[in-house]
Amino acid sequence: MSKLFTPINIRGEIIRNRLFVAPMCQYSAEEKNGHPTSWHMAHLGSRAVGGAGLVMFEATSVTPEGRITPWDLGIWSDSHIASYKPIAEFITSQGATPAIQLAHAGRKASHNRPWSGNKALGDSEGGWQVVGPSPIPFNTDEPTPRELTIDEIHQIGDAFGSAARRAVESGIKVIELHMAHGYLGFEFLSPLSNQRTDMYGGSFENRTRFPTEIVDKVRNAIPDAMPLFVRISSTEYMNEGWGIEDSVLFSTQLREHGVDLIDCSSGGNSPSQQVKLFPGYQVQFSDQIRSGAKVMTGAVGLITEPNQAEAILLEEQADVILMGRELLRNPYWPLYAQQTLDEEPPTWANQYLRAAQIQSSTAPPR
Repeated sequence: MSKLFTPINIRGEIIRNRLFVAPMCQYSAEEKNGHPTSWHMAHLGSRAVGGAGLVMFEATSVTPEGRITPWDLGIWSDSHIASYKPIAEFITSQGATPAIQLAHAGRKASHNRPWSGNKALGDSEGGWQVVGPSPIPFNTDEPTPRELTIDEIHQIGDAFGSAARRAVESGIKVIELHMAHGYLGFEFLSPLSNQRTDMYGGSFENRTRFPTEIVDKVRNAIPDAMPLFVRISSTEYMNEGWGIEDSVLFSTQLREHGVDLIDCSSGGNSPSQQVKLFPGYQVQFSDQIRSGAKVMTGAVGLITEPNQAEAILLEEQADVILMGRELLRNPYWPLYAQQTLDEEPPTWANQYLRAAQIQSSTAPPR
């Protein structure tokens, strides 16, 4: 059997293969209240039917103010538990592992949906005051965030812990914390967006304090046997900014605080970033963090071919593959990939077996 389709055991959770559905914002929650909808059942459920090992809910805000848009998922109240439960149950029923990414958008909150212009929303448009570690806007045409007080920092950390508890009660089996792409967790990490002079700014130790506190509060809120992932921007592609060396040190720290896997993305904290895109362009970061921090890693970013994904695992550059846009194009990619790598027929759902058998049968429809 290929390594891509070999089960992986993370903290006792056995995941059927190493192909994970990356968290991809759908901007399709119930407006303002953050509840998932039938879109999420269809979107996530089809990827579970399609053969992925782990299926992850997109960035899900731990507070109303932490949403990127008014249509983002949220899990800031106990009323959300019942909304996630049937989707998690369906994912589980298909043999996949349900996961969720907990998030706070920080200074990049309060925007319109991408297909509606992606612009910051004003008060009259349903927008709200954005917050961050320092009053530094993401871009010149973006609102200036209000600097968080220490009490507010603690409250957001507590919100992550409470959200994790709700996720457990919803039947979700893996938690990922979003500390990438210029959202709040990463805003604290970067010296370009964090210019505080208190215990949460300045030195590497201070800039990593809040993200590490979040990890501790979440780890304490979930069962010991529950895997905990963190997505980071391995570099922000900016001079004097956060780089891969910082990520290796931070990932070592995260491992010591109970994080099981680092989801290795990059960029997103500055509109001036210069990124050279090529197939598997972020695999180098997964490789460096895996070897340098001695922690499991996930590779993500322009991984589109079965043999490409398999080679990354065989060369021990990552432990799992997170796939995004390719699974948007084809939710059944894992079934075809397994046929390519293992030379065996895809394991289609019983309801779809007639499609798998059509190549060898001329039987008419019934």
